[in-house]
Amino acid sequence: MNSAGHSEATERRGLELTPFRGLRYDPDRVGSLAAVTSPPYDVVVRPDGLHQLQAADPYNIVRLILPQATTAEERNAQAADTLSRWRAEGILTADPEPGLYLYEQSDGEGLLQRGVIGALRVSDPADRIVLPHEDVMPHLVADRADLMRATSANLEPLLLTYRGDQNTTTAEVIERTAEKPPLLATTTEDGYHHRLWSLTDPSDITTVTSDLAHHQALIADGHHRWATYRRLRAEHRSPSPWDDGLVLLVDTTRYPLRVRAIHRYLPHLPLPDALAALKPHFRVRRLHTPLAESLSALAEASAEGNAYLLAGDGTYHLVDHPDPDLLARTVPTDRPTPWRTLDATVLHATLLTTLWHLPEDSPTDVVYLHDTAATVTKAEQDGGTAVLMHPVREELVRDLARQGVTMPRKSTSFGPKPASGLVLRTLDR
Repeated sequence: MNSAGHSEATERRGLELTPFRGLRYDPDRVGSLAAVTSPPYDVVVRPDGLHQLQAADPYNIVRLILPQATTAEERNAQAADTLSRWRAEGILTADPEPGLYLYEQSDGEGLLQRGVIGALRVSDPADRIVLPHEDVMPHLVADRADLMRATSANLEPLLLTYRGDQNTTTAEVIERTAEKPPLLATTTEDGYHHRLWSLTDPSDITTVTSDLAHHQALIADGHHRWATYRRLRAEHRSPSPWDDGLVLLVDTTRYPLRVRAIHRYLPHLPLPDALAALKPHFRVRRLHTPLAESLSALAEASAEGNAYLLAGDGTYHLVDHPDPDLLARTVPTDRPTPWRTLDATVLHATLLTTLWHLPEDSPTDVVYLHDTAATVTKAEQDGGTAVLMHPVREELVRDLARQGVTMPRKSTSFGPKPASGLVLRTLDR
């Protein structure tokens, strides 16, 4: 970032959102818009979910965000070739003029989420404009950076939240735009309805960007992609398209997100071994209830302290009441008490590292899954251990982020997440 741009961002201490020419599927060239979309790359359950998406349509976005080949170099080259071919064939076409995009998700059962998609200026951590709340894994940042370099594109928006004012002018623009016919509308297999509008009127764009310039944002989903944006911005001389990254900004004052847990699957740790290592230090109880009732028991236990639900043998085991002396010996003391008492902190410092002797940085030893039932199924099928977590409150996440304290990796899952494939951003032209 050039010095002028940097000082402006620091002085304004707010979000700088820029219109762009979105790259979108031509609905006349694909089977259906729903068939070409995908959850974000890190939510796709592999390999079953990946295969299902690939089979849904030959142009499914998963072929770009999760290309399949023997080596990383081959995967990235394949994604770049695929993107180039789809553009040349008119499968993906650029909108005629730059704009911001209003994106709406609903489920027909009361959930309604609206936000603005745009190219956000990538700020430095010291500016405290975009607040991360989780640590990242370097190998995943490197993987996403290689893919973005190869494709010269932001293939899916990350999800940011901000707290808008009670009578914000952005809300007026959003509500007025949502009354118009959308650019696209589709319903995905999970039952979510998606609608997208373009904001190209200069006055509307000015209204939104001026309002956002007074706010900071919390990364709700996409820490690794944000870290990738920062890495790639540093690699390119400014000004350039790499100064910005594709984001969806949601005002959670008006559209609160749901916060869910991200679970751990330990493929090389059999459940009996996991429980045996815990029993001297935790209370371990076998539950004779189905998944839903067992999760309710986990919620009750989590209200009193650290608690986990382990699975893998067809039943559920509630683990709680950790030995205070063990926590004192294993949990780092250089951060605030709310961080030290997080379930994810204790899981990583005490269970994974100390009691189970697992390298938490190894993607083959610790697998992160969003879907609760899928995590249990994997453990039961493969003879590993599923560690089910209870979600963290959004207020705690935001408070820690404002203090500059990051939570252990994959501590939370905010949603609903934007569908990948509705709008892309290219950086080559």
